[in-house]
Amino acid sequence: MTFTRREFLQTTTATTVAATLSTIDNRTEAAVRRLPIIDTHQHLWDLDLFQPPWLAGAPEVLARSYVTSDYKKATRGVNLAKAVYMEVDVNPKNQVKEAEHLIALSKDRRHPTVAAVISGRPGEESFAPYISKYKENKYIKGVRQVLHVDSAPQGLCLGNQYVKSVQLLGSMGKSFDLCMRPTELADGAALADKAPDTRLIVDHCGNADPKAWLKDPGEEPWHEVDQWRRDIDLLASKDNVICKISGIVVRAPQDNWGPETLAPIVNHCLAAFGPERVIFGGDWPVVRIVASYKQWVDALKAVISERPYEEQIKLLHDNAERIYDI
Repeated sequence: MTFTRREFLQTTTATTVAATLSTIDNRTEAAVRRLPIIDTHQHLWDLDLFQPPWLAGAPEVLARSYVTSDYKKATRGVNLAKAVYMEVDVNPKNQVKEAEHLIALSKDRRHPTVAAVISGRPGEESFAPYISKYKENKYIKGVRQVLHVDSAPQGLCLGNQYVKSVQLLGSMGKSFDLCMRPTELADGAALADKAPDTRLIVDHCGNADPKAWLKDPGEEPWHEVDQWRRDIDLLASKDNVICKISGIVVRAPQDNWGPETLAPIVNHCLAAFGPERVIFGGDWPVVRIVASYKQWVDALKAVISERPYEEQIKLLHDNAERIYDI
């Protein structure tokens, strides 16, 4: 078989282009596998230092100390770059002790933990003098109070003192995490309006319950799908609110979950908040109730695998680096 010069060049070009595209695809896939991760929701508790009251009624898998060495083992193989500690609802009398412990931990380069969101009670007058101690501390990035417990009635975060405290956080350049019942997310949106200069971070996709999307969930879901979608959209309409893609595995059926179970939640949050206002959270070791750290990461990567590389790295790394300035 003989070729004209034109045919030869056309064939060679086509082959070269195909080979080049194949190489690019392979490099992209490899890059995705190596995506660095910043975990913005890392729990640690050393029972020799703190005994969080809620652990008394927690699943057995959590009833032990979880320290940095355990975290390093759990995150092997996921290319973890850094972690931001998330408070563990310590007894209020231990809040200062928790903060000081995490500052010391964050300063130590042997630890992946580089910053912390600490415990606080914004509804109390004592909050201002407490948090003011850390106004200039670069390791303390924000505050959280869990709002889906019996001691936190609906509407607590909209009380006058609470709102003033959240506004104070914004004036200090610190954030407030919204960890609340998924049926009360509209309160979070109202708080965002009252404290427009404070960054609010919605934990765990608004505590979305994957069982709400299953035909036979086995137990009553925590919320209805349409209500959750509306309220996530409402939160996303507030410029000072971002969404943490975390925690949702814990409410999935232990023997019946995978990327397809989590996809409706993840995809709706990513669509609502856009690529610039979403961050990743490991929720370790709580995630162990249902999955390993790597299983959660692998499932999330499967859900977002068709998205542009730039969007994936923003979710898993870049947004957290920018938002937390770490």
